[in-house]
Amino acid sequence: MNIAFFLLPKKEVVYLPVKCTIRQALEKMEYHRYTAIPLIDDQGKYAGTLTEGDLLWKMKNTPGLTFKDTAKIYLSEVPRRITNNPVRIDAEIEDLLSLAIVQNFVPVVDDNDIFIGIIRRREIMEYYGKTLLTDDKEADSEKKLSPKFMFYNFVRALKSQNMG
Repeated sequence: MNIAFFLLPKKEVVYLPVKCTIRQALEKMEYHRYTAIPLIDDQGKYAGTLTEGDLLWKMKNTPGLTFKDTAKIYLSEVPRRITNNPVRIDAEIEDLLSLAIVQNFVPVVDDNDIFIGIIRRREIMEYYGKTLLTDDKEADSEKKLSPKFMFYNFVRALKSQNMG
């Protein structure tokens, strides 16, 4: 199934410009209670994902850095420890399964590498949970709808692709 069906469009996604400061990033991430957020460059291209871990490591490894000083340090000075690779809009949902293991969301770009949105791990898990439900005739209807059962089916899908 094409991922466009699962896409959360850019206009509904909280993201940061790469030219913002650590303080701006901290405030936006705190306000939305996010642990990771996409970064977009001046041309609208996906430039990576910033995590709270990236910010913590930068603060730890910068002697004398105060919260006030974070308003003077740009995200370009923050090393990112994780690379969340984007996928193209014409990808299939099945291609995202391995990415969902290690990413809260998968960035989606168009043919020109312009950021157009994300697909959240939740949607990927729900898709696999519901898809595998149709294959499991023994589960009762209450069990089929439980998050625990959906997660179980998600893990089964991973194992069936020789990733588990």
